[in-house]
Formats: sequence, structure tokens, C-alpha cells
Amino acid sequence: MTMTVNLVLTLVSRDADAVRLAAGVPGGIGAVSDRSGGGWRVAERVVGGEAELAAWLEAESPAAGLDWAITPAANRRKRLLISDMDSTIIGQECLDELADFAGLKAEVSAITERAMRGELDFAGALTQRVAMLKGLKLEALAACHEQRVRLNPGAKELVATMKAHGARCVLVSGGFRYFTSRVAAMAGFDADRANTLVDDGAALTGAVGMPILGREAKLTALLEETAALGLTAGDAVALGDGANDLDMIRAAGLGIAYKAKPIVAAETRARIQYTDLRAALFFQGYGVNEIIA
Repeated sequence: MTMTVNLVLTLVSRDADAVRLAAGVPGGIGAVSDRSGGGWRVAERVVGGEAELAAWLEAESPAAGLDWAITPAANRRKRLLISDMDSTIIGQECLDELADFAGLKAEVSAITERAMRGELDFAGALTQRVAMLKGLKLEALAACHEQRVRLNPGAKELVATMKAHGARCVLVSGGFRYFTSRVAAMAGFDADRANTLVDDGAALTGAVGMPILGREAKLTALLEETAALGLTAGDAVALGDGANDLDMIRAAGLGIAYKAKPIVAAETRARIQYTDLRAALFFQGYGVNEIIA
């Protein structure tokens, strides 16, 4: 006996008529649910499959500025949020910004871009970039955080709303705890995991604390956090933008590509490209009036 899994398509936009677009999706079943309000245009519709729908979304999303998710109708509201930090919860790559204080931003950023596209081994790229910062005074870390690091729109609302509904929120990064601990506090996360920059008390030594938290460690974090809560990976939502986020995004019940590299976006059933992090709440079935500002 074959079991049918009902899927829900959620369309989110600031400008496009999401309801009209949802009415025309291939494979749509039944009526469109209009969940718009507060400047958001949000529509949901049950869909019968993904093959034709995927091609439709690829064609329509750029012109309409449309973010979207295809999710099972059951268990939509997740009980664990696990998110990348750089270029996801914040709009910056901290290591690139830190390199600017050493006059090496262009060189370091080029390596970061290739690593996030999956073209370089993450651990090797990380150690190479940190080695370039040997001798950088520790005062640069504080200046970098204070002058450069900013939360992306919707970060606080995403965390606050999920926590208010009983979810645990964890920030996990291939970057560094100096920054994740501060960003976690800014956004309201319950915990953070990241790498450690080694210093001699006055300056960076150019080394990274071992073991390096990379792609596999992010997946491990998701599995450990869900197990500790008595949950499964299906109860988690994971967000990220780079190749080192891909394993945790694949494993999560709701894996979201946030303004992601092509290698990540191509493998997800949920994308935020045009609006902000609050779209992750709409993907879980939250209404506009449930979002905590």
C-alpha cells in the first residue's frame, strides 16, 4: 500500500501577488490559503508533486521576488533552530572583515568565496586564512565586532518567535566563538558552537584550535542537539548559505538555503533569496500576528 505525503507550498513576497501566483502553480490541489498581512504577501497551497513545480519556481521566483518552501503538511513547526552565522544570521563574513584590519580583505575574501562554493576543502581554507592573520592585535577583534557585525533583518524575530513556541535555538559556525558568542547574545540564541582563534595574550598566533568545526561538525551539532531534546532531525529547521552547511541542511526536516551559493540552493526545497529571515517562520506555518518583534 502506497502512502501519499501531502505537501504544502508556501510562497512569500514583499511585492508580488503571492495568492495569484499560488493559484496558478502546476499540481496545485484545492483552494489557496491567503496568509498575507503587515506588508507581507504570503500564500499556501497543497500540491501534488514537485517535478513540474520545481521548474515553475525556478522560472517565476526571480521575476516576482518570491521566496518559497515545499514542506510536508505534518510537523511543520520545528522544535530546534540550528543556523549558520556568517552571511546568514549576520550579513558579513567575520573572517573577511577581520582580515580588513590586517589589510588582507581581498585575499582572504577570495579564499572564503571559493570555500563557500565548495571548491576548496573547508578546514584547509580556514587554516590558510587564519595563518595570514598571524600577529594581528587582539584589539582588532573587538573593533571588527563593534564596527562591522550586524544582524540580518528578521534574525531577532525568527529566534524570539521560535523560542516563544518552545523551540531551542543554536548558532553553529565554521567561524569563531569570539564572534558567535556575541552574535548569539545579540539575536537571542540559547547556545553557540564554533572554532577558536589561538592567541598569545596580545595577538593572534595564526593557528586555529583543534578540532576544526566544519561541515561534518555542523551535522553532528544538529544530531546531538535533537538527541538531547528527545527529537529527531525531522523536528529541526536548519539555515545556511555555504557548502559547509549542506549536510545539516539536507538532514533537517526543514532545510533552508538563505541567499545561498548555487551548490546549496540546488539541493534544497526551501529558499530565502528576496525577503528576510522571517520567511523561515512563514515556511513553518506561523502567521504574521504570531511573529514577535
